[in-house]
Amino acid sequence: MKQELNNEIKIEQHPFEPFLPEGAIVLMLGTFPPKPERWSMEFYYPNRINDMWRIVGLIFFGDKNHFWIEEEKRFDLVKLKEFLTRSKIALYDTATRVRRLKDNASDKFLDIVETINLGEFFNARPTICAIVTAGEKATGVIAEKAGVEVPKMGSVIHCTYRGHEFDLYRMPSSSRAYPLSLEKKAEAYRNMFRKLGYEV
Repeated sequence: MKQELNNEIKIEQHPFEPFLPEGAIVLMLGTFPPKPERWSMEFYYPNRINDMWRIVGLIFFGDKNHFWIEEEKRFDLVKLKEFLTRSKIALYDTATRVRRLKDNASDKFLDIVETINLGEFFNARPTICAIVTAGEKATGVIAEKAGVEVPKMGSVIHCTYRGHEFDLYRMPSSSRAYPLSLEKKAEAYRNMFRKLGYEV
């Protein structure tokens, strides 16, 4: 019965193209974007109340609102893309097609129909040496593809996928629903970026 109900729910295709700057060394992966009515921009982590870009602003610029345009209530997409390109950080998600079992973006209620073609990313950007996953579900997808156990929160595990070696970092979700303060999340991400050689 549950399977029949799932089959009646519309399948959503991922709305964004992968963001793949030249020479990308880090690939950051969430699970799947929220519904369009929650977007403040057409890009990754678009929800106004998602803290990913506040975390990054705090780490790299000492200001959680570095990428936020208060008067327009949105993130600054131009500034974001310039930073990500300069920092060689690529972005996508682990699910390419999903069913929403409830009317939100919670991982708990996402039924993943199709997952990321990881091989295509490594072929396009063989310079990628680290994958950073935000949340348990996203981490689980990559761990399964690499044939490894899901790493503990805040830890890193070395992986090989079809001959390509990379480090898999499991990081806290940037969702406000995840019970950790912005400062604590930023501290975890800062430690990760330091391990990757960024000066933060």
